[in-house]
This record gives sequence, C-alpha cells and structure tokens, in this order.
Amino acid sequence: MIETQKMEYKEKFSDRALETLCAFANTKGGTLYIGIADDGGIVGVDVNNENIRAITEKITSKLGIHPEIEVENREGKKIIKIFVKPSPIPISFNGKYYERVGNTTREMTSERLKEFLLKGINWDGLINKDANFDDIDGETIRLFIRKARSTGRLTIFEENTDIKTIFEHLKLSVRGKLTNASIILFGKDPQKYFINAVLRIVRLKNQTTIVGDRLFTGNLFNQVIQGEEAIKNFINVRYEIKKFEREEVWEYPLPAIREALINSLIHRDYFKFNVQTQVKIFDDYIWFYNIGGLPEGITLEELKKPHSSVPRNPLIFHVFYLAGLIEEVGSGIGRIMDSLKLQGLPEPEFKEEMGGFSGRFYKDIYNEENLRKMGLNERQIKAVMYVKEKGKITNKEYQENFGIKKRQSTDDLKVLERKGIFEKVGTTGKGTYYVLKKQQMGETGDKGALKGQSVHKGLAKDLKE
Repeated sequence: MIETQKMEYKEKFSDRALETLCAFANTKGGTLYIGIADDGGIVGVDVNNENIRAITEKITSKLGIHPEIEVENREGKKIIKIFVKPSPIPISFNGKYYERVGNTTREMTSERLKEFLLKGINWDGLINKDANFDDIDGETIRLFIRKARSTGRLTIFEENTDIKTIFEHLKLSVRGKLTNASIILFGKDPQKYFINAVLRIVRLKNQTTIVGDRLFTGNLFNQVIQGEEAIKNFINVRYEIKKFEREEVWEYPLPAIREALINSLIHRDYFKFNVQTQVKIFDDYIWFYNIGGLPEGITLEELKKPHSSVPRNPLIFHVFYLAGLIEEVGSGIGRIMDSLKLQGLPEPEFKEEMGGFSGRFYKDIYNEENLRKMGLNERQIKAVMYVKEKGKITNKEYQENFGIKKRQSTDDLKVLERKGIFEKVGTTGKGTYYVLKKQQMGETGDKGALKGQSVHKGLAKDLKE
C-alpha cells in the first residue's frame, strides 16, 4: 500500500504523527498507521493498555479530537491504527494549522489559513457595526422594489414600504443592525467601508497601451448600470433593419456581457479588498475578472454543464435574483455560452487565475485559441493570421512562407477550405488565391442573435421600468 491523502504511515508515535492527525482532521479525515515504515514495511510497535491510553490522551489534549484506535496484527507484529474524522471546526497543533495536500502534511500558509478559518462564513451576512440606516440610499431601494414587483418575485412590498421592514424580511439587517450586503447593495457610499469594492473597465490596444479607463464606485446596482454603459461605449455596434425596425447588433451580445458583468460583481470574494473587479476590452477579445475562485467542489468542466447554484454571497445573490437580473439555478454560464454561439462567436474561455476567476469572450472566430480547437496545425493557424492581415494568400505564397513543397501546401489549403475557413477565388492558374470565408449569418450568426428580442433598452432603463 502507498500513502495517500487519507492514509499515512509512521514507525513510531511522535509530534510528526500529531501533525498528520491534525491535517487529517482539517481536510477529509484519514487513517494513520503506527508501526509501518514509509515504504510500507511492517516494523511493529510495543502495544499495551498503558501505551494506548497515553496515545489517546495525547491526541485528545493536544488536538481536542477523539480518534478511533485499534490494534492490528500484521506479519506477526502489532501495529496501531488511528482513524480521525474531518472536523467541523479548525484544529491546530502547537498553535499551527496543518492540512493534507496529496499524500503530504503541510502547514497552512497565512493566506490559506485565512481562507480556512473563514470557511462557511459569508461576508455579506456579517454585521457592520459602524454603519446605520443613514448610509442607505432610498432611491436605490425604490428602484429595486419596483423591479422586484415587476418580475413577480417580491410583491408583498410597495415602493414606500419602510426600509427597515424590507431589510428585516430580506435578512439584510439583524435586530436593527446592517449587514455588509445591505451596504454594498444599497449604500450611498459603500466605499466608505469597503474602499476597493469598485469596478474598473479599461480599453486597451495591447497589454500595456491603455486608450480608455473608467472606475465606478457606489453600490452594486450603480456599478452594474454604469459598467454596462461603459462597455457599450468601448465596443462597436451596427444597425440592421429587421421587420421594418432598426435593431442594434453589438460586437458581443449584450445578454452575455450583462451576465458576465453581474457575475463578476456578485460572486467576487469581498474578504479580499486588495483587488478590484476588472473588465479589460482588447481589439479582439473582452476579459472579465473577479477575485475569488470557483466554489469548492465545482470544476471548470462542471461549470459548463447544468449544475446547482453555490453563491459565495447568498444575500447579494438573492437580491439580484428578486430584481430579475439573475436566476438561482446555476444557469448563468450556460446562457453566456448560448448567447455567444447564437451570434456565431467562439465558445468563451473560463479560467481560475491570479487567485480569481476570469472569462474571455472572443470577437473573431479566427483567433489562435479557437483555430487550435478546430484541429489546425501551426502552419495553417499562421496562414489564417496572414490572410487576416493581408486579405488573401496564394498557393505559392503559402509555400514560400512556410518553406514547404506545393503538394503539402495544397493539402493544407484544402483542409482550410473543407473546414469552412478559407474560400477559393478562381479555378486554376496564377490568378487563384484564398480569402477568409465570411462567417455565416442566420441560425448561427447575427440574424439569430436577437431572436425574440427587440432593440435592447439597456440595464438602466430595464431597472426603472
């Protein structure tokens, strides 16, 4: 047998054994065998009632947990089996906290310890002892009630209902004391208490050249409304006449932008105030980022499939649900993917990076990431980039650019044709060249992008109606 996350061997009982038991309790539980070497060889231990009692008392006094201890016979020798369950509260040994990482026992870093100690504690539900109802913006409350009534999700209150009554019902206050959620959602100036709870939207030509930079403060409703308008100012829109009406067709579908923006704000880790919520808009993609990774137990792959909702900030999440801005069924990522696909755009890319979570929307299906997913080799990808810049490519230019023979060049170009990326202009001879095939409209393109939607009113108008 080999050591695993939930099993380890020690030749004798010592402080190292206590560190391991502490780590088991702080992770998923586990079993420690005393009398077995690291390589699995049985060395045995002296066992009597006094030894077992001493080990039990040491574990109980040092760790405050109650293990299950058994004596087993292996290869004619006695070993001690100590099993501990995962603890509902953090366990320390000599003032330090340990956890299992793979088959190793490690002391938690300060950042990991902070996360561990706060596990199960929701930031938005904590009482803010310095705030009072004078900090709450009545107009935002009325806007919220108006929208929540129109969605049919909160009809028991009128716009003029007493704010304290509303807050008590929504658990935004406890015995007259405001929670963090009430301030970040409805505060006149939340940054008075949470200085970095802001939204930054930047337009860049490349990774270092900034051509537009906006910083939004105020409560979350304000940040969402102004944030969406700022993004729209940084991306392009064209107009099409459909059914005798002029409709806006944006570079990225607005439903996807709105969903990503809201998710970035309501799912961020507000315990970490050294990082702003950010949106960066480049020429060929848009990047949304919030501090705080995925909820424990959900992977990136699972995120793209139907999954239950696990909000980091449940009070904030619920208020946005009542306002009709989100759903409570874990369907946000799916709606983003469907919206982009409907407009003929590539599948978005989601990552856990820099201690947080990010999403990238690509404007052009002919980006390197998407072309690799389509199975193109490096020559073919570079050829697509060449045509994007130059407008066209001939078979001879393909051969010269990549130092290959005509037969290989022809094969590569046929693949690009077959995949619907290149379109051949001309039939034979020197006048033949290849261009990018225009993205099909209709079912997968812009024609279908706004199906079932009229001209998009914008979030500000949506909320006020």
